[in-house]
Amino acid sequence: MHPLIHITGLCKSYGAIQVLHGIDLSVKAGEVVVVIGPSGSGKSTLIRCINLLEEYQGGVVLVDGIAVQRGAGLAQVRAEVGMVFQSFNLFPHLTVQDNVALGPLRVKHLSKEVSHRTAQELLARVGMADHAHKFPAQLSGGQQQRVAIARALAMEPKVILFDEPTSALDPEMVGEVLDVMQALAKSGVTMVVVTHEMGFARRVADRVIFMDAGRIVEQASPEPFFNAPQEPRTQAFLKAILQH
Repeated sequence: MHPLIHITGLCKSYGAIQVLHGIDLSVKAGEVVVVIGPSGSGKSTLIRCINLLEEYQGGVVLVDGIAVQRGAGLAQVRAEVGMVFQSFNLFPHLTVQDNVALGPLRVKHLSKEVSHRTAQELLARVGMADHAHKFPAQLSGGQQQRVAIARALAMEPKVILFDEPTSALDPEMVGEVLDVMQALAKSGVTMVVVTHEMGFARRVADRVIFMDAGRIVEQASPEPFFNAPQEPRTQAFLKAILQH
């Protein structure tokens, strides 16, 4: 059975600056992969190439066997790949329920009744059912991010990409979002998560990947990764970050 995400030789440049150098990565269905590394290491660029939010110059990206490239198949890939961003990107003029129902309504062409019922179920799943008729501006950052997760789930994606989903939140709101993500992971959702939250990586990841300077330096399951990293660069990064 082929991996759900299969990346070979991925290269990405901004002008003369190369930010990804021949990345190879596979993610199996149901796997939770956490990507860590210093700022500017290419983590976010890597996951944004998976649904072509960033165009890449070399290599191959396959999602469920479909090449991620401009053309007829791109809409299908994007329907299968959910994305949760740092900033919640909710539509301010729509209620919470309407934000979550919009994708099924517009893209999947489900009825308003079915779309709203699905939205209610997903809002309950992320602990936001009581806020369905509020507008995003009436919510805390943590609540908005939980709505954004429900919105990603509404499309029934095969994988959800998380691009530093807690970095814009006040510290006391981080836990409520990580708890929702942990519950998703336990339910079998395939996830690729870029984060600085080492506790989450240790608890939830099936595999932790360390990136630096546009390359994958090391990857392993959490126990050996955090307790016995092999590469000097990984050791230095973890020593610096875990002291804080």
